[in-house]
Order: sequence, then structure tokens, then C-alpha cells
Amino acid sequence: MKPSEPPKLVAASSNVSNDPSASEKGEATSQQQSNNGYALTVDEVIEQHIGALGFAQIVHALLVSIAWTFDAQSTLISIFSDAKPAARLLTTGAIVEGSILCGLSTGEWEWVGGKSDTIVSEWNLICQHKFLVALPSTLFFIGSLFGSGVYGYLADSWFGRKKTLFISCLLTFVTALAISFSPNVWVYAFLRFANGFFRSGIGSCCIVLATEVVGKKWRGQVGQYGFFFFTLGFLSLPLMGYLERKSWRNLYRITSLLPLGYAVFLLPFAYESPRWLLVKGLNKEAMVVLKKLARRNGKQLPADLSLVDPIQGRDDPTFSSSENFWRTKWAVKRIVMVMMAGFGTGFVYYGIQLNAENLNFNLYLTVAVNALMEFPAVFIGSFLLGVMNRRPLFSNSSYLAGICCLLCAVLSLHRVTRALPVSKWLQLAVEAIGFMASSTAYDVLYVYGVELFPTNVRNFAVSLLRQAFMLGASAAPLLVALGRESAMMSFIVFGVASVLSGVVSIWLRETRNAPLYETLTQQGEAEEMENEIEHS
Repeated sequence: MKPSEPPKLVAASSNVSNDPSASEKGEATSQQQSNNGYALTVDEVIEQHIGALGFAQIVHALLVSIAWTFDAQSTLISIFSDAKPAARLLTTGAIVEGSILCGLSTGEWEWVGGKSDTIVSEWNLICQHKFLVALPSTLFFIGSLFGSGVYGYLADSWFGRKKTLFISCLLTFVTALAISFSPNVWVYAFLRFANGFFRSGIGSCCIVLATEVVGKKWRGQVGQYGFFFFTLGFLSLPLMGYLERKSWRNLYRITSLLPLGYAVFLLPFAYESPRWLLVKGLNKEAMVVLKKLARRNGKQLPADLSLVDPIQGRDDPTFSSSENFWRTKWAVKRIVMVMMAGFGTGFVYYGIQLNAENLNFNLYLTVAVNALMEFPAVFIGSFLLGVMNRRPLFSNSSYLAGICCLLCAVLSLHRVTRALPVSKWLQLAVEAIGFMASSTAYDVLYVYGVELFPTNVRNFAVSLLRQAFMLGASAAPLLVALGRESAMMSFIVFGVASVLSGVVSIWLRETRNAPLYETLTQQGEAEEMENEIEHS
């Protein structure tokens, strides 16, 4: 039913009339016991009675989006913990780096900041062991790849979005703290894999929780809240990395405590998604959440209002949202396209950040500049999501990021750096613009993924998109390691991948201002009807 249509009169749900909290909200007893009422979808309740975006939804979205801060710290901490520090000759005090160290004995040089700065200095991951530096980050993203699928299934089926987010934050704390006690690079790499696996539920649960309680006009903007907090987490790393530059272990210990505090003290105040509750048959609980949202917005739901049950044949024991997903052709085709776009986007987004060490610039300054560029990416993306269609916004952002990467490759040529004294500043500026465009593409694709699939498989689909992001990200550290020998080549590969991601989006459906459907069948039928109308 469209929001503009009059409500459909049906038998009132007993879940509503028997709601013990109704009298607390000042609703008349006679109305609660009425045998007749009207039923609306969650979308219609939000648009007609709660408000598309009110105080309650803003606070809720901010509350769940805070967790993105820890997601950023867990993901990008390796920029500092796994960095290659400077070394110096003991005889002259001259700073040396790269392959020069391989020709020297251990008694001829030392690490400038001591052996506890990073894992490279502590375990001497140089020369024949230099590619081991990429192993922990690669395994972290592979862990995220597998974890995304598991968390997506749990969030859609058993635990719901809120409990899954709690579990993810708690296990992120445990594994991050364990990492700080790693005795060698192999244990460190394994624990990074575990940390990647367990933190992977944060992003997908946060964005789905935030967007499922707002009207269709504001989904894109509210989806950007999480990326704002991701940026804050990213921006906090250069500061913490600098303060703890003498101990990579302390850096992990500090960041491990934040998700624990959030899970214990803040997350309990967030709401479970009423859409998920309704899909799971928890109509009463869904109505309670909607009433709380309405009350905090200064409104009140009608006493005889009930919710339309979107699931037909709910009592069928063979019902499974994930099985239905893989049997639905349009959903499978769509997720393949989304994941292809996500692979290239994740590869470029994380690759540009990790590739910061291959720029001819101070690492802390470069990372700080990249982090600051996330802010305009979030605000520009939020504004453009309100006025532009999703598909061209994503593709154009990907194209811009690709062009900037290719320009960085040109500016890294020795002949260019010799002929153009300001080339390193130009490269930093172009790289920052490219990162901003890549960040915008990443953020938009996340929101796009939420809107492309219905409630009963939404978290699962977004988790598959996250898997694609992480699969691309897992390949990025290997290219970054190659970039230590040839920065130009790494930038060329990133540029081509970004352009191809934009091209893939041509086969995706536009979703701006489209309703959020509850089931695969419901969405398939609605889209098929729309296609018939367009072709007639």
C-alpha cells in the first residue's frame, strides 16, 4: 500500500489490543479492546504517524552509528602498528631505509625509535621477510570476509540487529586485547584474522539499524551518520598512533577498551529494528518499538492500529530467508553485480589508505589529511544522496577516484618529480581528492545496498556486500607491499579497479525514494509490475 492511500480496514491484531503498555501511554481502554481497527505497513506507520525523521530517529541513528568508530580503528590501526620505521647507521647516524639495510649486518644499524615501535622493528620484518608485513592485514580482511556472512545470517535469523552488534563489539574487544600480547608475527596474524572476523558485524548492523526506522526520504542521509563516526575513528588514529609511537602493543590495548565500553553502557539504549521484529512474527514487540519512537517524537499511535504481516505461510517449518534468497533469480543477479562493484570499491578505498606509506610524505600527516578528507566526503555524499540518484552518484565518484589514482601514478615518475619541484605536494592533493571520491563511492554503495533488498534478507545482503568490500581490501595490502618497489604500478591498478567498479553499476536498479519492502516475494512482484508499467 502506498503511504498516500487511505488505511485498509482489517481485523485488529490481538497483539495490539492486549499490549499491557497501552494504558501507560494514556490510550483509552475502550479503544484497546476494540475488535475492529486498521493495519499499516511499517513504512506507512513511520510516514503517517511517527514522522519520516524526528528527534527519536536522530538520537537512535547517532547512538548505533557510534560503533563505526571502533570499526575504523580496528580496520586501519595497521597503518601505524605495521608501518616500517626509520633506521640509522651506528657509525654516522645517517638515516637509511629500504634495501640498503639488507646489505648491512645487525651490528651496523639500529631502529631510530627502538624495537617496540611497530611489528616490523620488533620482529625484523625486512629484506627476505618483508612480505610478511602484508600477511596480518590480508588475514584481517579475509577474516572480515568470512565474518560478514556469519553475522549477516545471525542478524537476519536468530539474534536480530541489536544483539548481533553487541556480540560483535564484545568479541572485537577480546581479540584486540589479545593481539597486544602476540609473541610473534604468526600469532599476531592469526589474531588479526580473528579480530577481522569478529568485528565484521559492526558496520552492517549499524547501517541497517539506523536506516530501518526512518522514512524513505532520509535513508541516504541517515546512512551517512555511520561514515561520519568512521571518519572520527580514522582521524583518532594519527593522534593515538603518535602518542603511542613507542609501543604498538599499547595502541591495541587502548583501542580494545572502546567497543567494550560502548557495548555495556550505550548500546542497551538503542532499539531493535521493528521491521526485523515484524518479519520474525514478533508483532507486539515491533509495535512497542514504534510506539516508543512516536512518543519520543511527541506523537501517539492510534490504539486500534496493527501491523500488516508481510510473511505468508509463516508456520511452514521449511521457511528460510537465506534459502529463499538463493532461489530468487533477480536477487542473485543483483547481489552478484553489487558484490562486483563492492570488490573494486573496497580494494581502492582501503588500498589508498594503506598506500599512504608509499607517498613521498610524512606518514602521520598523510593519514591525517586522508582522514580529514572523509568529512567532506560524508557531507557532500549526504547532500548529493538527497538530490541525486544512487547509481550515477556511485559511478561518477568511482570514476573520479580512478582518474586521481592514475594522476598519482604519473606524479610518482622520477622524471616528473625532478622536473616539477612541487610534485610531491600535487601528489598529496590529488591523492586526497581521490580518497575523498573513493570514500563517497564506498558510503553511497553501502546505502544503495540497504535499499536494493527487502527486510528478511537485508542484513544478509549488506553482509555479502561487506564481504565483497573485505575481499577487495584483503588484496590491497599485497599491492601496497608491491608499491614499496613501484608506487606507480600500485596507483595504476587502483585507478583501473575504481573505474571498472563504476561501470558495473550500470546493471543495478535505481532505488532513490523507493519503498523498503519486507520480503523477496513482495519486492519481486512490485518491481515486476513497475517494469511492466515502464514498458507499456
